[in-house]
Amino acid sequence: MTDRDRLLRLLVERSLRLGDFVLASGARSSYYIDCRTTTTHAEGQFRVGRLGLEALEREGLAPASVGGLTMGADPVAYAVAHASWLAGRPVNAFSVRKEAKEHGTGRRIEGCFAAGDRVVVVEDVITSGGSALRACEAVRAEGGEVLGVLALVDREGGGREAVERAGHRVLSLFRVSELLEAAGRQA
Repeated sequence: MTDRDRLLRLLVERSLRLGDFVLASGARSSYYIDCRTTTTHAEGQFRVGRLGLEALEREGLAPASVGGLTMGADPVAYAVAHASWLAGRPVNAFSVRKEAKEHGTGRRIEGCFAAGDRVVVVEDVITSGGSALRACEAVRAEGGEVLGVLALVDREGGGREAVERAGHRVLSLFRVSELLEAAGRQA
């Protein structure tokens, strides 16, 4: 079984829930995706890292670091960073706070990030694109350059298009339609 096939199975088993859900936007949905139950799982994190790194390399992206809005993006960024080290092609990780700290250094971006860095913003699930766009804005405000956005799952709810309209390339490892199709096969 390939890494992609196994990660798809993990996402369906661990992260996809079918039922009646109210989303953050207030909209109702017949499914909910909580990728954290896969991205914080040892095997899931291993496979996310390998596939994320492969996607960046396949698309010719060579960021200094990857990261996004805490907390959904954190395990994805850490997984890619770990996989990159093992592959001998280090890519560091960072986290973007929702708001700058009011103590210490007062930073909004924590981890391996400095002005001038070329980065890829990561996201666990891209729905409206709002979280990815906030992370992109934080990176630009701190003097970084966004090479693109990498999402584990594209919820196919217009987020990809919103991020692309803002001028950012979007890569996704999976589309929600693939998860739903796989769930139907496993039911």
